[in-house]
Amino acid sequence: MSKIRIVTDSSITIEPELVEKYNITVVPLSVMVDGVIYSDSDLREEGRFLEMMKHSKELPKTSQPPVGLFAETYEKLVKDGAEQIVAIHLMHTLSGTCEASRQGANLSGADVTVIDSGFTDQCLKFQVVEAAKLAQEGASLEDIVAHVEEVKSKSELHIGVSTLENLVKGGRIGRVTGLLSSLLNIRVIMELKDYQLNTIAKGRGAKTFMKWLDSYIDAIKDRKVAEIGISYAGKRDLAKELASKLEVLGAPISILETGSIIQTHTGEDAFAVMVRYE
Repeated sequence: MSKIRIVTDSSITIEPELVEKYNITVVPLSVMVDGVIYSDSDLREEGRFLEMMKHSKELPKTSQPPVGLFAETYEKLVKDGAEQIVAIHLMHTLSGTCEASRQGANLSGADVTVIDSGFTDQCLKFQVVEAAKLAQEGASLEDIVAHVEEVKSKSELHIGVSTLENLVKGGRIGRVTGLLSSLLNIRVIMELKDYQLNTIAKGRGAKTFMKWLDSYIDAIKDRKVAEIGISYAGKRDLAKELASKLEVLGAPISILETGSIIQTHTGEDAFAVMVRYE
């Protein structure tokens, strides 16, 4: 068994079989819906959270894992034989999860290296899975950290939202540059870069998304793509349509429903296209 264990948080969008195969530990964030607090890990049934959010009186509120939960997690991993731990989390501008993880590591006394992924969703998965593969192969901590940084530098995340209402209510609109908060029903494409969401296209109607995707594919078609992730909130139809266009890049594509943490802020009929280059 590997002496280095990989930890992440539930903002990750990942296939359960990969979590099991690579022995990844996922620490859940929580979400409060109409005064009731749920663990994000208990809301993974397809479409369940979106239905809850539709009928909630107020926008659900997300919370980072408690420091104590991180401490308990690290203590257990050490007890199970981990000599070193690499914890890779969603970016600090969206959540205090990284800081909670660091505090939990200090409390536990475990040898934990905490990494801000600079991303979330399947872009977080890219880093976590690559790290876990190396850990299983017996790679050193230095090699794992260096490779995670390389994966980070070769990844891109674009998100499309059909309404800005959730971003406004959730307080994230201030971190989305180049938008007027009054434009709540406009289709918007944003790029997550340097820890900020930047608007790169906007318009009315679903054609906005496809027009952007065509130009994006044209811009990257000559680059070697290692893998593609498509995440969605709502119906799977749009994600499948996006995937059919992205197949031309010749890379494996993973289509997954994103979790409650992301859906809270994106709202329904949102998607993300994430690309990792070789």
